[in-house]
Amino acid sequence: MLSLDGSDPSHIGRYRLVGRLGEGGMGKVYLARSPGGRPAAVKVINDHLRHDEHALSRFRREVETLGTVRSAYTASLIDAELDTPPYWLATEYVPGPTLHAAVVSGGPLPADLARVMLAALAEGLDAIHVRGVWHRDLKPHNVILSATGPQLIDFGIARSTGASNLTQVGSAMGSPGYIAPETFTGGGTGPEADVFALGATLAFAVTGRPPYGDGPFAAVSYRSVHGEIDLRGVDTGVAELIEACVRSDPAQRPAPQRIIELCRAEADLVHHPAYQQALAAGSLADRERAATVVDLGGGAASVAPDAVTALAPQPTATLD
Repeated sequence: MLSLDGSDPSHIGRYRLVGRLGEGGMGKVYLARSPGGRPAAVKVINDHLRHDEHALSRFRREVETLGTVRSAYTASLIDAELDTPPYWLATEYVPGPTLHAAVVSGGPLPADLARVMLAALAEGLDAIHVRGVWHRDLKPHNVILSATGPQLIDFGIARSTGASNLTQVGSAMGSPGYIAPETFTGGGTGPEADVFALGATLAFAVTGRPPYGDGPFAAVSYRSVHGEIDLRGVDTGVAELIEACVRSDPAQRPAPQRIIELCRAEADLVHHPAYQQALAAGSLADRERAATVVDLGGGAASVAPDAVTALAPQPTATLD
């Protein structure tokens, strides 16, 4: 998290900004507080996109999705402004490291935790799929490990199963290594693409390596269509679950409810020692964020520049 600088506003709507959580191609995400002191994550669209209809459609779709989906696995929408610039949305602030950050800092997840994590994320997908929404950008960066369990974030390119396709002709939405093969081969895409991304996300979680290797977008995407996912050294049972999720034929992938059944996850995820270790890695940063929220000095508090980002949308290779 970074301190505010001269280019940042002090307020967005009724929210006082206290630090910058992150930024990407669409805009910036701030840690903010309401007049009553409630912390929130406020995403503000970039000024140069105010007249970009494609970007605005994507942003409005994110607001609509968050307003529709009410789940223990997502941060709820609190507020939004879509009529007068600057355009913004505010969601609940979910403290905790991303799955990506937890693995990078603490190493791959053990097999027993990976199995429970797979079941929990499948339950999260099921919660949004039954509402007619699929995420389309599930990846380790978009999973927050909170004190109550994993949460899905960044619905910027989420889509209703009945919505028209807003992807530009000749482009693909998502992040390389986590985009389902049918996206590139011209087949129809739907919620099954989230299952593919779930498998790829767990592959990273248990190896610490990109599921289809590093390299340019085209090279990684080619391997995700024609190559095999990297599961070297992975527990056999967990590897079989992941391989089922990333089958090239979307009809052959298990539905989220079936994944839960296959995982047979009976352990308490949030009290698993490895999960607690991941949360502890971000505890110092969380305390620093909490200090900014309770600051009563009337101004935006300084935030340690090396604090771990908790809710920042990571840059993706989205071609839009």
